[in-house]
Amino acid sequence: MSGLKFDKRELGNLEYALDREVLATDRRGGYMSTTIVGCNTRKYHGLMVAPIDNSDNTYVLLSSLDETVVQHDQSFNLALHRFDGAYEPRGHKYITDFEYTPTPTITYRVGGVILKKELLWIHKRTQLMIRYTLVDAHSDTTLRLRPLLAFRDKHSLSKANMDADGRAYPIPYGVKCRLYDGFPWLNMQLNKEESEFIAAPDWYYNFEYRKELARGYEGHEDLLTPGYFEFNIKKGESVVFSASTEMMASPSDITAMYDASLARRTHKIDFLSCLEHSARQFVIRRPGGRTEVVAGYPWFGPIVRDTFISLPGLTLSQNYKEDCIEALDTLVADMRDGNFAGNGSALEAADAPLWFFFTLQNLEKHIGQKELWAKYGAAMKSILEAYRRGFSDEVKMHDNALIWAAAERPLTWMGTRVDGQPLTPRRGYAVEVQALWYNAVQYTLAVAKKQGDKAFVAEWKELPERIKASFMSRFWLEEGYLADYVNADEINKFIRSNMVVAVGLDYSMLDEEQCVRVLQTVNEHLLTPRGLRTLSPRNINYKSNYNEDQRSQDLASRNGSAWVWSLMFYVKACFAFGGEHYADDARRLLEAFDDELQTKCVGSISERFEGDPPHGPRGSVSHATSVGGLLYINMLINEHAPKAPKRKASTKKAATKAEAAVEAKPKRKCVRKSVQK
Repeated sequence: MSGLKFDKRELGNLEYALDREVLATDRRGGYMSTTIVGCNTRKYHGLMVAPIDNSDNTYVLLSSLDETVVQHDQSFNLALHRFDGAYEPRGHKYITDFEYTPTPTITYRVGGVILKKELLWIHKRTQLMIRYTLVDAHSDTTLRLRPLLAFRDKHSLSKANMDADGRAYPIPYGVKCRLYDGFPWLNMQLNKEESEFIAAPDWYYNFEYRKELARGYEGHEDLLTPGYFEFNIKKGESVVFSASTEMMASPSDITAMYDASLARRTHKIDFLSCLEHSARQFVIRRPGGRTEVVAGYPWFGPIVRDTFISLPGLTLSQNYKEDCIEALDTLVADMRDGNFAGNGSALEAADAPLWFFFTLQNLEKHIGQKELWAKYGAAMKSILEAYRRGFSDEVKMHDNALIWAAAERPLTWMGTRVDGQPLTPRRGYAVEVQALWYNAVQYTLAVAKKQGDKAFVAEWKELPERIKASFMSRFWLEEGYLADYVNADEINKFIRSNMVVAVGLDYSMLDEEQCVRVLQTVNEHLLTPRGLRTLSPRNINYKSNYNEDQRSQDLASRNGSAWVWSLMFYVKACFAFGGEHYADDARRLLEAFDDELQTKCVGSISERFEGDPPHGPRGSVSHATSVGGLLYINMLINEHAPKAPKRKASTKKAATKAEAAVEAKPKRKCVRKSVQK
């Protein structure tokens, strides 16, 4: 698959440039995000967006840094901002190139001046560094850098006020600013001693964020500048600007920090290297030893369900088992009476604790069953007992052995509200909850049996057959697929992607023929080049191509939008039947996402996509379950693809074995043809 390529001729086209965003993270909760031309289009954009305490709350400290090139007493402002529908200044007209790897880099040309700007977030520190290199110039050149500060929660907007402290306090090689008490100091320094900071505090009014306005939110902000840095720069010279909550001791320290950090950056040269880099951005380590997974950038924090769904792809696909274990240990440490905390509680998300077992099934391949049982066996058993006992009357196992989940608020992953009302309440027995429940019980029994926990096995061994019997009697439809949910008054026959979980988990209640028929239904109604639709287009409630306002997006999100994470269960089920013969089809599904790496968030994949062509990206621009889902599919391909013969195996016997591997028939050869699109 190809690497990232940008049409240099289109960089001056704002419709092209402003729809492409860049993201860099510090691996502990902070990030930098803006467009490829440096114009903020969201309130979530900023050069330094970071937590200021040990919580999920994240704040925009440094919104932007405006550069001005001065030659012969003429000033050329390289910045790009939008005010009341107009762009001013229009610095994008000077941009000649944008590169993403090894770090986002913009090249400007102003007459005979060529200036390169390289933006670098420092890992494990709240620190942004920008290196400016004067590639070419034929006259004396001065560079001015004007910081624009916000100091506000990323979900809010800053307005001019009398409480903000606009003063810049001198520190070695720069200044420090703090607009409000309770925030850390922002230390802004240069690695050039011959520089000057000119104090000129002032408010700039009505920055307009068009993406927020399109979503139906307020989108105007005032930003405060404390002044600007000014210094001469010679041809071939590089100057590094540092913004950090920690003060740098000397110019040489700034230079050394930048050089060392840049040298550690990986080169995102193709599809998989981009996905792997993106995956690492979701795993964050907070002070105090907590490891969490951000569900999506720029507005989500950690979501437990999304953590469990995405962890195998994000971590284990790259053999980062330690990251996976640390994230699991963080969640298990907060668990009480078989229930996870916060949004991982079964009372908030009825399926969330059951996804824990999916992650463990994948982790077992990396650490072994004995170690897994020693670490997590107690947690596994306590979760199952909590479901059997009941978390409350809203979430509990009924006498039919199925898990009931019904409350005024939606309890499944399809929990979107529109106009204050649940869009898809799905009260009762939800299909994926039952599938996860059966898988969890069967997996725990299998491990407990091998690890000699006879008491647990004796107590639970009869339950799987009861679950299966109740499930099949209520969910299997004569039309050849599974109901979406069932309660005392309703058997919901909507064709949704939720049923694919029931055929894609390691333990399924369906027989071979039933699995095939479900996959055929999914293929016919839900499969797209961008994932599985949440609802069949033939359903009267189906919605796909929607406007950008939040209400329209919410209406479509669970009633037609295509999601990537469910695709990995479809692929897993197809491999279960087709074996290595399905590998080419799986590759085609994976490769279909290649262009998405440069469509929305450069190098990453969006939360979801429109259900109809051209399947435009929607939701958060970089989402953990999407990236993790694609890496999981790639992991499945590597597990099932025919193995090439070793170079030394040149004997007739080795060649015969290789040919046999390629020509081997799938165990269930009838299925591959059935599920082909």
